[in-house]
Amino acid sequence: MQNSIKILSPCGILGYGFPKEPFLKAFQEKIHGIVVDAGSTDAGPHKLGANVSIVSRRALKKDLSIILEKGLQHRIPVIIGSSGGAGAKTHVELTLEVVREILAERSTHAKIGIIWADFKQQTIINALEEGRITPLSANIPQLTKEKILDTKTIVAQMGHEPILKALKQKCDIILCGRSYDPSPFAALGIYHGMDPGLSYHLGKILECGALCAEPGTTKDSILGTLYHDSFTVKALNPIRKCTPTSVAAHTFYEKEHPFILHGPGFTLNLEECEFNEVAEGIIEVRNSQYLPDKEMKIKLEGARQVAFRTFVIAGVRDPLLISQLEEVEKEVLVQVKSYFAEISEADYQVNFYHYGKDAVLGEQEPSSFNGHEIGVMFEVLAKDQELANSICANVRSTFLHYGYQGRKSSAGNLAFPFAPSDIEFGPVYEFSIYHLMQISRDPFLLEIVEV
Repeated sequence: MQNSIKILSPCGILGYGFPKEPFLKAFQEKIHGIVVDAGSTDAGPHKLGANVSIVSRRALKKDLSIILEKGLQHRIPVIIGSSGGAGAKTHVELTLEVVREILAERSTHAKIGIIWADFKQQTIINALEEGRITPLSANIPQLTKEKILDTKTIVAQMGHEPILKALKQKCDIILCGRSYDPSPFAALGIYHGMDPGLSYHLGKILECGALCAEPGTTKDSILGTLYHDSFTVKALNPIRKCTPTSVAAHTFYEKEHPFILHGPGFTLNLEECEFNEVAEGIIEVRNSQYLPDKEMKIKLEGARQVAFRTFVIAGVRDPLLISQLEEVEKEVLVQVKSYFAEISEADYQVNFYHYGKDAVLGEQEPSSFNGHEIGVMFEVLAKDQELANSICANVRSTFLHYGYQGRKSSAGNLAFPFAPSDIEFGPVYEFSIYHLMQISRDPFLLEIVEV
C-alpha cells in the first residue's frame, strides 16, 4: 500500500486551457494519476438538451494532447469526468474520437475504459412507478411519465464505484459519462487504499483546478497529495499560492450547507476539518468524514426542449427614457399584443432585462440606480422560431419608435451595437428531470477498447 498518492488536476474544465510549464513541473515528483473534470450544469440545460460540447473541439484536443502525452509517457491513468460537458453518449463519443485521433497521430497504443451514464426512458419510468424517484429539492416538481417521454437525453451522476472497476482493469485512459464532480479524483485515492472521506474532500478541492489558490483560476494546475490521515494541496504556478483560508473557502464552494456535502450514496461531513499550512504554500487538511447512506441514490439529469428564442441587445442613453423605462415597456407590450391579437398569449413570452439597472438581482438589488446609460435586452420565447422572430421584430420596432412622454426626437430610442439587431437563438431547453433515483446495483456500463 502506498504511503502517499499524488493526483494532478490540470484545470477546472477540460478545454478551458492551462499554462504548460506548471503542469509539467508536477512531474518532478512521482504522479499517480491525472484527473480532470470536463463537465458542469453551471451553464444550464442547453448542452445536455442540444447534445453539444461545453468547449470547442479545438480546445478539447489542445488540452488532451498535453495531458495524454504525459499520462502515457509515465504509464499513469488519465481520468476524465463528465466527458464532453454533459457526459451523455454524444459528448463521450466526441471525446473518444479526439482521443483516437491523438493516439493515431502519435502511433501510440492505449487501453481505454468508457463508462456510459445514459439511461433509457423506460428505465426511468419503471423506477417512477416503483416509487424510487424523488425530486432533488423542494422547489422541483414531482416527475411524471409524460415529462420522461418528452425528455430525449437522460444521464445520471456516477460515484467512484464504476471508475474503480476501470482502474482495476488497468485502463490507461478512463472516459466517464456524467460524473459527480469529485468522484473521478476520489476513485483514484480509494483505488490506492486511501480514506474515502479524505479522497472525496480532496476531489472537491481539485475538480476546479487552481481555483482554491490565490489568485484563484480554473485555468491552471493544482497538485493534491493523499496520505492515510490527511491530504495536502499546493499550487504549481509560482504566481499562485494556497493558503488555509483559500482552501477552506473552496470547501464551501457550490454547497448549500457549510460542512455537509451529499454525494451518490454517501454524505461527507466536514465539520471537524482542520486546515493548516505545513510548508510554504502547502495546505494540510484533516478529519474529513465519509458516511455511507442507508440507500444508494444517484442524481438524474434530463433536458427537454420547451421553446425557441429570439433576442435583441441595445443601449439606452436618453435620461427621459431611462426614467420611465418600465412604463414604456408595458405600453410596448400592450401594442404588440394588440397587433398579434389572433395569437394566443400562451404561445409566447416577452422578457426585458436592464443591464446597469437591476438586471442581475432584480427586485432584490439594494443599491439605487444612478447611471447615465443602460443596456436593454429583450427576449421572446415562443413555441416555434418563426413566431419568436415575428414577435421579437414587432417588440423591437415598437420600442424603437415609441413616443414616450417628453421625447425630443421622432425615433432612435434604442442604439443597436450591430446589424442585424435581432438574434435568432434557436431551441430553448429546461431541466425536465433533476431528481434522485434509488438503485440497488451499479447501473453504469463499463466498456473497454484497445486503441
